This record gives sequence, C-alpha cells and structure tokens, in this order.
Amino acid sequence: MASAASHSRSVIFAKRNLVYNVAVRQSRLLFSTNDTTSDGRRKPSPQKQWIQSQKKSPCSDHLTWEERLADVVTPLWRLSYKEQLEFKQKHQQRTLSQLARHFQECPPVRGKLSFPVLPVLTSPVRDGYRNKSTFSVNRGVDGNPKTVGFYVGTARKGNIVCVNGDHLLNMPEKHKLVARCYQDFLRLSPLEPCLLFHTGGHWREVTVRTNAEGHTMAIVYFHPQGLAREEVAVHKADLVEYFTLGPGSVCQLDSLYFQESGMTRCTHEDSPYQLLHGRPHIYEEVLGYKFRISADAFFQVNRAAAEVLYDTVRHLCFPLSEDGGGTKKPGGTLLDVCCGTGAIGITISPRVDRIIGIELVEQAVEDARHNAALNKVLNCEFLAGKAEVVLPAAMSQISDVGPIAAVVNPARAGLHHLVVRALRNQPAIRRLVYVSCKPDGEAVRNFRELCCAPDPRKKLWGDAFSPTLAVPVDMFPHTAHCEVVLLFER
Repeated sequence: MASAASHSRSVIFAKRNLVYNVAVRQSRLLFSTNDTTSDGRRKPSPQKQWIQSQKKSPCSDHLTWEERLADVVTPLWRLSYKEQLEFKQKHQQRTLSQLARHFQECPPVRGKLSFPVLPVLTSPVRDGYRNKSTFSVNRGVDGNPKTVGFYVGTARKGNIVCVNGDHLLNMPEKHKLVARCYQDFLRLSPLEPCLLFHTGGHWREVTVRTNAEGHTMAIVYFHPQGLAREEVAVHKADLVEYFTLGPGSVCQLDSLYFQESGMTRCTHEDSPYQLLHGRPHIYEEVLGYKFRISADAFFQVNRAAAEVLYDTVRHLCFPLSEDGGGTKKPGGTLLDVCCGTGAIGITISPRVDRIIGIELVEQAVEDARHNAALNKVLNCEFLAGKAEVVLPAAMSQISDVGPIAAVVNPARAGLHHLVVRALRNQPAIRRLVYVSCKPDGEAVRNFRELCCAPDPRKKLWGDAFSPTLAVPVDMFPHTAHCEVVLLFER
C-alpha cells in the first residue's frame, strides 16, 4: 500500500511539473502578441485572418499560382509563427471542448474543460522541416503534362493544375532539387506520364526522403501498362543513368528506388520496391537513438518536432519518480500499438522492464527489430499483424506482470474497435496515451468507447478511462494541422 501511494504521489508530482514548466515556457510566447494596429484599432484574430484568406484565395484571380498553391499546402503561411500558435491553440481548445461530451467523467462546465490543455509545444524548426515529400505529375500552368509539383484544384471539378513547389516554406531545398531533376528527366523520356490509369502513360509521382545529415532517398513510381519486362528494364536503366551520371547527379542520391504497380498505393509486399542504386536504407537520430528508415516505413516528417513529441509521450507514459533526491525507474510494461519503426518504444525503453510493439506493416516491424538491436535495446519485442488480432493474445501473456501503460499512435482512421475493447478490458492498464493527428475525426469513436460507462452489449466491461491532460505539439508549421497527445487514466 505504501509503495502504491508513493507511486501515485510521484505521478501527480510529475504531471504537475509538466503542466507548470511547459505552461510557463509557452505562455509568454502565446499571449504576448500585440492585438492592436499602429493606429489603435484592434487587429482581427489570427483565426479570422486565416478564414478570410481562405475565402478569398480560391476565387482571387489576382493571386499567382504560387500563392494559390501555398494557400493549399501551407494555409497559415501568411501568419507569423506566434499567430499560427495562437490559431492552433484556439482550435484545439474548441475541438476538445466539443469532444468533452464523450468523456463520461469529465463533462464540460459552461464550455470549459475539466482537464488542462497545455499551450502548443513549438517546433524547433519552422521552415524546410519535412523529411518526406511526395511530388505529383500532371499538367502544369502551361499545359505541359510532364510537370512535377503539387495540385491546385480538384479532380471532381476537373480543374487540376500541377504547380512547382519551389516556394513552399515547409519543403527543404534537397526535395525541391530532386523534384526539378525528375521533371527534367520526364521531359527527356519518350514515355508519357500516367495521369489517369485508364488513359495510359507510365511515369507517376516521386517520393523524396532525407535525414538530418542530408542523405537522400528517391522513390519513383511507374505504371507498366502493357510494356514487356525488357522494355521496363531499359527505362529503369535510363533513370539510373540520369541520376548517377547525368544532370540528376547533382542530387547526390544515396538511394534510388523504383516501384512498378497498377494500383494507386501498394505496400512492399504487394509490389516490391526495387533498389536501382545506392544503399537500401537511410538512418535518422532521435533523442540519442538511431533509426533505420526503409522506402515505405512510417517516420514522423518533422524530426526536430518528433523529439518534442516523443519526449512528451515517454514522460506521460512513465514519469520518473523522485527517490531520495534522485530519480527512480518506474518499471512495468509498455504496449506500443501502431509502433511503426519502434521509435516511441525504444526511446521509452530505459524506463520500463518490457516493451511490446505491434505494427501492421511487416517491413516497419523488421526496421523496428533492427533499430532495437542497433541501439542495444534488449527489452523490446515487436509483433507484425493487425492490432485487433495480435493485441488480445499479447495481453494474455502479460496480464500478471506489473503495471502496464499503453501508447497508441494510429493513422487517421483511428483504432479498430476490438483494439479499444482489449485495452479497455485489461484492468492492469491504468494509463493510456493516445497520439492523434486528427482528434475530431475517426478518433472520436475511440474516445467514446474508452470513456463510456461499461457496456456489456459492446463487451466493454472494464472501468472507464478519463482524460486528464492534453498536450498539443506543432509538428507541421505553416499548416493548420497539429498533433495532440491525450493522457487517459483510471
């Protein structure tokens, strides 16, 4: 009993410290903006400025194509970073207030949440932060179908224009360089681009991945249509020659991959990525750990902000407790659901006895296992498969082994309801950290099932979770998106 009480006090102490330290550090930045103009008039809020710009942009003939594209890809680009943070803070407060009706134990009182929402944690890097970009191919402003960039317009309206992205604030120079070279290659190639699968053509988009050291991987997507294997081989050789010996050698690619497929998106298992040149992987370092990145593996697109995110997650999952003036390892087991290449689990590994990671993409699981070995982390186990299938079996193996915390980092579709059921019905899980890129989307269903009263019809027998803290993290400066870390406890 004494140890349990001590642990409870340490958790409360750690949470209070996190709330206080971050709030003090961020509040000065968020609320020091001057709200008046030089002539004394009150300025519109950043949110109103952004909404007004969105209403004008699509129909404003005076805007250049570059401005129109910037409004699509980086809609907050006209605001200062302080104003962007203010916009995101208000948006998250509003979103979480709307969600509060699904939180059984924490209903809103007069529109106010009963759990704190910290000020948005800032991205250490605001410009050129993306380490992964996918450039499309379509008709440009001049009508050339071999234009590489990003779309303005929609297929439904039939007004798509592909615009060069050299001016976008979130794109690093290396990505822009590869895109320009790929466009040059397409215009030299005798093959047509594949704009619509049923209309023929071959060359599709290109994905560029880079790391902090500047190493670069390019992945070219190709529709074979009716070409024989020998014919495809000729064009692959042309691609390699262009990027290794020709004008594209300026990109200094460390890896060049090629994937041929008749589907819009497919995995390595569906259609293998073919390494045409260089090394099979690039590596990235986060919080002192090194991670291997494969062609299709998920990795946070903003490495510097990922360190902020992962540091927040590990503190909420297993806060260090005070012990005679020092710190004490919390111990226990971490369930890392949708673990990707294992980054969250590996960065938390020194604080726990055991980590079980679950991931659908087999290549990502291979990367996670490699990453654990690379960093000499011995207490991690990574399992491949659908979380709703793998998790119940994994839970049965650890039901009697100490305290359990869970972290879930699903895609926008959220967690399968069987995963939520397995987490909810495991009484040893007292803390659950939910990392959401869209808390007002499909994740709402997950929040409702985690926090509702026990419901035998849905086989939700476990005690309800309650949200106790929300931490927004700005992973995507100049855009309206914001990652949110929600702590649930029971």
